[in-house]
Amino acid sequence: MDYTTIRVDHHAREAHVTLNRPPVNVINLSMIDELNVALDKITSNPDVTTIVFRGAGDKAFSTGVDIKDHTLDKINSMLKSFHHIFRTLANSDKITVASVHGYCLGGGMELATFCDFVIASDSTIFGQPEIKVGCYPPVAAAWLPQKIGFRRAMEICMLGENITAHEALSLGLINKVVPPDELPSATDTLLQNLNALSGTVLKQTKRALLAGADKPFTTALDTAENIYLQELVKTHDIEEGITAFMQKRKPEWKHR
Repeated sequence: MDYTTIRVDHHAREAHVTLNRPPVNVINLSMIDELNVALDKITSNPDVTTIVFRGAGDKAFSTGVDIKDHTLDKINSMLKSFHHIFRTLANSDKITVASVHGYCLGGGMELATFCDFVIASDSTIFGQPEIKVGCYPPVAAAWLPQKIGFRRAMEICMLGENITAHEALSLGLINKVVPPDELPSATDTLLQNLNALSGTVLKQTKRALLAGADKPFTTALDTAENIYLQELVKTHDIEEGITAFMQKRKPEWKHR
């Protein structure tokens, strides 16, 4: 498919998705549709381990969903289509990475911070300003309390004030802050570190972490134990990893 609002590139086991509506990569209905098509393909591709999100240009990752698409005649279909992106990611075991710069607001912040790993330039501005135009961010409302606690989530969603990259880091919203000129190399380093590991084991680890989130310890432990004993032990790579360690050599992952 030829995309007009996003770019999709594949490198090794990575799928790179770029929001491509500079200067600020506003997410309109066309981009939402294209993201859904692309992510449905990517998440069903067994050869892809990692999905990387970026924003085109030098001003923004994304300033969010187009306010023109929030009108009453569009809001129902727009919200459901936009939220399908997050349902797809939530139901996928792909590792997700966001490489963020500039403004990262509204739906852009929701998409970036929903990822498993987030690296941001130190000039990045995050925010959920929806309250200032008379609405609220449903994904952030559902996700942020789990991520950063109820009070800080209330502050971000109900006051609509922007926060810096360093504030986002202190809240646990993102993983790392780097100077703008180091963002590409920092992202590449993270991807190299992920690529050095078994894609299969990474996926199983993500599943165990998410399955136990916000559950009592013993329930979470039972879930993690079951995934380990019923699924992980049946993979090639767990045996290869242990054998390689015993033989003092680098493992040769088959990603299965």
